[in-house]
Amino acid sequence: MHILLTGGTGLIGSALVERLRSSHSITVVTRNTDAAKSKLGSELSYLNSVNEIADIGAFDAVINLAGEPIADKRWTTSQKVKICDSRWGITASLVAKINESASAPRVFISGSAIGYYGRQGERDVVESTMPHKEFTHDVCSKWESIANTVTNNRTRVCTLRTGVVLSENGGALAKMALPFKLGVGGTLGTAEQYLSWIHLEDMVAAIIHLLNSPDCEGPYNMTAPVPVTNKTFSHSLSKALSRPCFFNVPAFVMKIAMGESSDMILEGQKVLPDKLTKSGFTFTYPTVDEALQAIYS
Repeated sequence: MHILLTGGTGLIGSALVERLRSSHSITVVTRNTDAAKSKLGSELSYLNSVNEIADIGAFDAVINLAGEPIADKRWTTSQKVKICDSRWGITASLVAKINESASAPRVFISGSAIGYYGRQGERDVVESTMPHKEFTHDVCSKWESIANTVTNNRTRVCTLRTGVVLSENGGALAKMALPFKLGVGGTLGTAEQYLSWIHLEDMVAAIIHLLNSPDCEGPYNMTAPVPVTNKTFSHSLSKALSRPCFFNVPAFVMKIAMGESSDMILEGQKVLPDKLTKSGFTFTYPTVDEALQAIYS
């Protein structure tokens, strides 16, 4: 299978390349070819932009994971624009290429996030749950809407409503674990808000599952089947690292430090992988204890 990939140097993209490289031909779209080759290897093919694609129908699948990290910086007006443009622009360009191709790819898998649902409290959230309108919903809703403007009947579309991806190689977990490693770890806010997470290995395996399952279409919650409260997660992380969990960071401190983006951490969502499970996917790490023990063993 010949795969076109954007976001290949990110946490998920680089892990996906590692899993697929031995059995698939991969072309990575990247703004920095030298850096991408250094990270992913020179044996892959590289393009500097979507505009360099002569005919996207030469690819069997397109996997679109590109996007500015959403939680790395405060949500200033300019940062919000960057978050949106980095997702919407490349997705629209890929869709345009797919729609104009005479022999389009069989599948288009495009990123999204559980931010689509906005704050949901303690209710169970599945793909059909009505969203709460806020910034994260606006970003993801338009991102998915652009992906779903594919009109080529040959191409099925899957969108990845991704939770917090847990990995020893970086991402959110590295930031979450640091206070614990320093002996000052603890809970955040009320600690009753839910964290919907997924181990990186399961995330990659789920993408491959969607890639190879012709009946899979539409949005998929890319989260483990057992979301946990911040309190439960904090104590599980403490146990995995053999460090104490004594402290609590009040909500107002988080809001001062992070601004509006702190809502993602303080509000939470209890997201369940309803469609993914029903499609036959089996998780290797269904519980947070299993995931964290595997990462830190």
